[in-house]
Amino acid sequence: MMTDTQEDRLIALECRLAHHERMAEEISDVMISQGRMIDVMAAEIRRLRSRLGEIEAGGSQRLPQDEPPPPHY
Repeated sequence: MMTDTQEDRLIALECRLAHHERMAEEISDVMISQGRMIDVMAAEIRRLRSRLGEIEAGGSQRLPQDEPPPPHY
């Protein structure tokens, strides 16, 4: 049979375990989100490097998104 002290300790340990499990899940979610952001940024860097390479190679073709907006904007 458990004493009150042992039961209190067991309850405290269970609460701490639940807290740590929740923290681990939250950290995992953050890591997944950051991984996705890194993938997006890496793709953008590749696109920008490619565009910069074209510009440095003398490709003077300008893309519509490279044009500044008209003055009335």
